[in-house]
Amino acid sequence: MNQEMAFSELQIEMIRKQAEKKRRALGFVGETPIAGELFTILENMNIVLLGFPIKSDTDRPAFSAAMMYSKEGGEELVFIGLNTADYFDKQLFAIAHELYHFFTKTGSHLSRVDEEGTQVEALANRFAVEFLLPESVLEGIVIDEFKTSSLQDISMKKLLRFIARLQCTWWLPYRSLVKRLKEIDAINDKQYEELYAVDERDLGGEYGRMGLAINDEVFRKLNTATHITHTSPKSIELIIRNFEDNLIDEDKFADTLALFGKTPDNFGYDYEISDSNCTVIEVFWAQPKPKTLS
Repeated sequence: MNQEMAFSELQIEMIRKQAEKKRRALGFVGETPIAGELFTILENMNIVLLGFPIKSDTDRPAFSAAMMYSKEGGEELVFIGLNTADYFDKQLFAIAHELYHFFTKTGSHLSRVDEEGTQVEALANRFAVEFLLPESVLEGIVIDEFKTSSLQDISMKKLLRFIARLQCTWWLPYRSLVKRLKEIDAINDKQYEELYAVDERDLGGEYGRMGLAINDEVFRKLNTATHITHTSPKSIELIIRNFEDNLIDEDKFADTLALFGKTPDNFGYDYEISDSNCTVIEVFWAQPKPKTLS
């Protein structure tokens, strides 16, 4: 089990307020899940999401996500690179983690959300979980469900079912939910250790069977490493418009679309892919200033 980095009450309160402020600014109030809207949120904030499966030599992903900035002529373009070789629920958590770095302007970096390392990374994780499922909301859910704030007398099976339902609604990783319950003192140390030891990715295990029975489609999606290469439709449109405005050439146009499993022919253009070595960032920065789509 990972060692948790301790925060002061003031730090925790600041993270809570910051997450609440950002949720409200984005139009999410109270018991409104936000994880399923993260891709739209990034698009509305003009943050380019680039998803690529980056394999590792171990059973753990090489990294979770990376935030990159590119400057041209005084203008700035923001990218989040997402490792889609990780489970989908952890991809969502990684996006929320990167949003902390974006909001706090901590600069370009590469992170693995399982390894906090520095206090900044630990704070980003704490922000992510508060952003995705506010502490006050979870406390209310616990009381509504069990008529008490303490779950120390609740059986393990009932706890697992409760966590599975939380996961299918809020789309957080299982272990993040277990940590949340410990953070609000709903469970004790022994329960925390027992819950944390569960192999949550074993769909044939007790927890896995519960999750599938509660919501087969969502639970499978959250517990799948997608291994896809993608970006938003808005970003694809930006690539096309840069080509149509003669800001990138045919080779860069075809090569970049190929990175996302698409071809010029998909959009009515007939060009073959060359061996040029253009980068995605280079294509997005072909225009003098970042474009907005209208």
